[in-house]
Amino acid sequence: MKFADHLNKETIQHFNQLRRSSRNKKEKAKPKKQQEHLSRRDIEDLMGKHRDTYKRVNGAVRRR
Repeated sequence: MKFADHLNKETIQHFNQLRRSSRNKKEKAKPKKQQEHLSRRDIEDLMGKHRDTYKRVNGAVRRR
């Protein structure tokens, strides 16, 4: 048996109105995200382009 089988028509209509109103509130309540404007240098840093490079010299690891 379904939930709606136990309710009369008035309560089903009331329940549907509540569902519709809550759905509309969710759509309206979503805040718009501001896009973050990154410079080219920032994007390259995120990708790891400007990281230090290391080299092994006589068993020791040295920064290049």
